[in-house]
Parts: sequence; structure tokens; C-alpha cells
Amino acid sequence: MPGLLLLRIHTDEGIVGCGETYYAPEAVAALVHDWMHHYLLGKDPLEIEKHWRFLYERTTNFGSRGAELRAISAIDLALWDIFGQATNLPVWQLLGGCVQESIKTYNSCGGPSYGAKTDAQASHIWPGHGPIGNPGPLNDYWSIIHRPVELAEELREAGYGALKTWSLDFAAHKPNGPIYVSDADVERGLEPFRAIREALGNSIELILDGHGFFQLPVALRIAAKLRQYDILWAEDLIRVDSIDTVADFRQKAGIPVAVSEMFSGPDDFRLTLEKRAADYVMIDPTWVGGITQTKNLTRLAQLYNVPVVMHDCTGPLTLLSGVQVAAASGNVAWQESVRAHIGMLYPKLIDTEVSIVQGMIPIPRRAGIGAAWLPELFQGEAGKYRATAL
Repeated sequence: MPGLLLLRIHTDEGIVGCGETYYAPEAVAALVHDWMHHYLLGKDPLEIEKHWRFLYERTTNFGSRGAELRAISAIDLALWDIFGQATNLPVWQLLGGCVQESIKTYNSCGGPSYGAKTDAQASHIWPGHGPIGNPGPLNDYWSIIHRPVELAEELREAGYGALKTWSLDFAAHKPNGPIYVSDADVERGLEPFRAIREALGNSIELILDGHGFFQLPVALRIAAKLRQYDILWAEDLIRVDSIDTVADFRQKAGIPVAVSEMFSGPDDFRLTLEKRAADYVMIDPTWVGGITQTKNLTRLAQLYNVPVVMHDCTGPLTLLSGVQVAAASGNVAWQESVRAHIGMLYPKLIDTEVSIVQGMIPIPRRAGIGAAWLPELFQGEAGKYRATAL
């Protein structure tokens, strides 16, 4: 996972807090080690809100989004992990206690190589450009394209209530794909939906992720075709850099709309809610400002009676931080998960197993965030990690 940043914060009492974020990890590491450490080292780690506000307000001088907010997110996760270990409580207890004993999850149909760098894939991996790959264990990306009914049956039998695919990405990657997609390509991209509905009816929920590729006319053409399939939601079908246009799309689309893992600043979410631009608000805890900000945004959405769905197609602590907030909230409807990552990737990174039982993730009972990085990931070859200390 070349895009994944693993962070540990050590205390003088021997507690180690773990955090993460995703994309441009060297830039995030530079912010942590070259800039943010000047404030953090020597401070009381339990003063989480104080530290969050200081770092966020200082970054507004040069842009409080992007790598800056991802760095704050990773730090925030680690501080909540320290708080939980110091009090011997799971984070959800510190957030106000249990509202949900287990969290409903849907399977995003990626594969073991989705977001990962393999020997056969030497080039850089761009967001929304993950490879379909080849048939193999848990390669749900290949399966949803080539054997959608069999995959849907398999997921349904495993207890999953919903699946998500991004089967129209191929069309967006064609020349001028964001501004024109032919009717034939829309039909091709939605073929998994047609096949599953004809074979299995409405026994499993279906979600389409557009990865923010399309402009308004294309998004509306896709939405018109999607209506017949009674989808749970269409996610980021339209590019989200204009919330007014997203609101216009939702009014015209005639399908439930979710936005957006791509949002980072709090005003994105406020405007989306005020302009009635979404049926679901999607949050990635390690992009918006960590557990602290995820809890704030979840509460904000609840005031508008708009449910939250948590994003994870990146790393295990992103998933666990979403679960921790969901456990302490009555407004989180779904937690995204990728079973290939849970079964094949995350065991190489963390010291515990992420459990999914009949489509539900039981909330962690372990103190802190619920897992720790394997210590060997921070040992050995020089240059693989950075350390800054008093």
C-alpha cells in the first residue's frame, strides 16, 4: 500500500498510540516531522481537542485541507488511541458510550491488488484507476464485472446486505469520458446491476461509485438508467467541486445520492446539508480531521436527518475509527469494508483480526482504537520510516 502512512506516537509512560492516513504519505510525514512535532512533543497527549484546534487553526494560514488535514487526522487517531489505553476503555466509550453493538457493513468490490503495488504493476496508482486484475481469491473487482450474479450470491450467503461497484470507471477513462459517455457504455457499465436484479431480485442492496469522474449531463444520463435497479445510493457520480451543481443533480437524478469521501473541510459538509445535496453523507475519518472531526460531522448530519456512511478502501485504522464513531452514534447507517483487504492485507499490518459476522462488524472491546501496528513495520531497513523525539 504505497499510499498508506502509518503513524505511532509514544508517551513517556510507554503507551504507543497508532494512527494512519492515505495518499501522498511523504508529504504528510514531512508535515508531521518537520512542522507539527515542534508543538506536539512534550505536551499532554490527553488534551486532544486543544491539540486539534491548535494544529487546524495554524494550518489555515496556508490551507487547512489536503496533506495538512490528513496529517492532523493521523495524529488525532493516535491521540484517541492513547486516551483509550490510558483509561483502559475503547474509544467509543470515551465518545459517549455504546449506541450500536455492531455496525452494518457493505462490501466494496475491490480486490487484493486494489490500492496495492504489485510486481506486475510498476506504475503509479491514481485514485479511481485501480486495476481490475485477474480471477483469484477475493478479487471481487474482477468478479463483479465477469461473474456478478455468483459474487452477489456469495456475498448474500456470507450475510452482506449490500455491495458496491465502480463498473463505469472504464468509460470515464476514455478520452473526454467525464463529459460524454455513450448509451452503449452506460449499458455496459450497469450490466452487473441488470444481471443481479434479474437473477436475485432485491435480495441484496446495490451501490454505484462514480469516483467523482462525471460532469452533470453524463451523471444525469447514468442516473436515468439506474432508476430501474432500485439502488441504495449513487456515490460521487458527479464531480463534487461545485456543491450547487451536486444539489442540482440530486434534485434531477431521481435516485438516492451520497457525497462525499472527497470532502475534507467542514464547510463542504455544511453546505451539502444546507443545500439538500445528499441523501447520505460519506465521511473518511482519516481525511476530514480524525475521530474528533468525524464525530462533529456525524452529529451535524443528524441535525438534518441525513444519515452518515463511513468510508474505507485504504487502511485498517480508517475502518476501525469509523466503527468507533459509529458505535457511539445513532446516525451511522453503513461502514464500508473491502473483504480482500480485511482477509489478505490488514493481517500484514495490525495485531488483531477485523471480524465481520453476518454482514456486521462487532464493535471493538479492546482499549483504544482497537488495533496496533505490527512492531516489525517500524524496524529494519533505513529510510522506511522517520522518527522525531525530544
